[in-house]
Amino acid sequence: MHKRLTILGLESSCDDTAAAVVRHDEGAPAEILSSQVFGQIDLHADFGGVVPEIAARAHAEKLDHVVEDALRVAGVTLQDIDAIAVTAGPGLIGGVLSGVMCAKGLAAGAGLPLIGVNHLAGHALTPRLTDQLEFPYLMLLVSGGHCQFLIAHSATEFQRLGGTIDDAPGEAFDKVAKLLALPQPGGPNVEQAALSGDATRFKLPRPLLDREGCDMSFSGLKTAVLRERDKLIAAQGGLYQQDQNDLSASFQVAVADVLTEKTRRALAQYMAQSPTRPAIAVAGGVAANKTIRAALTGLAQAENVSFIAPPLALCTDNAAMIAWVGIERFRLNLIDDMTLAARPRWPLDMTAPAMLGSGKRGAKA
Repeated sequence: MHKRLTILGLESSCDDTAAAVVRHDEGAPAEILSSQVFGQIDLHADFGGVVPEIAARAHAEKLDHVVEDALRVAGVTLQDIDAIAVTAGPGLIGGVLSGVMCAKGLAAGAGLPLIGVNHLAGHALTPRLTDQLEFPYLMLLVSGGHCQFLIAHSATEFQRLGGTIDDAPGEAFDKVAKLLALPQPGGPNVEQAALSGDATRFKLPRPLLDREGCDMSFSGLKTAVLRERDKLIAAQGGLYQQDQNDLSASFQVAVADVLTEKTRRALAQYMAQSPTRPAIAVAGGVAANKTIRAALTGLAQAENVSFIAPPLALCTDNAAMIAWVGIERFRLNLIDDMTLAARPRWPLDMTAPAMLGSGKRGAKA
């Protein structure tokens, strides 16, 4: 088995077309030689969200270019690559299929091993890429399509403690932005509006905090924002900028409160397993939200556990995390062949029951 590995990773599960080259020497920190991302914000801006057909076409057009860019920036060729890792699910099936077919073509043409990667594992293992975090650790994976608590026991074993039963937080941010006539993507624009808002003006609910366990719900919170907005429109004939700011701030704090309390409960379950070096990590696009990060950082400090949050560029979808999972799987000799299939659903914890509810990406894994 190679001690030094250089892996090309491809990611196309939603609306970012990405390729990256990551190099790793056993016993040393990984080195991200390149991480290139082509976004699609402009393509979907007029639709209030990601249109799967448009995303799939854009991936098919951009994948070869982003691979060329990643190799060029890294200063390598395919002859320097040990394997190709690609997101094989879960995600929008058209985009996932585009990436898998591109990776198969590259692997077949260059005679390289092919490694199918679970997109969620990419986020869940990012703290090992950035901070060499040791197993087991508690992971809050919080993004546009997913939200769940996982104990990462190894590169292939994940124990789910709970998750959202309906909308993921990122999805709720997008929908609230649309309700408030803010631009997409919703997350950063709601966060920006909240900077000038009063988070105490609207008394929004904190769903499922009255129930035990780590499951979450954000659909009702989104509906509460809708009702408050409609009250304002009926009373004053419209929605003013300060209303947008205050509703954004109130919503954001409500999400942070739910995530913090549920994280506290998940942390208790994790600590009951007596980890040697307890740590909690957060990843996914919503992990870029500064209010949520600050709340989770405070919780970790209060509970005296390490807190790991990857750099913002590695919170959102990227191919460096996919390449890293490829390295972890390659070292375990977990190689795929040309029968690798694109999967719209692919839970990390195959033993846990399916989460209830459906969001824009379907039933939560």
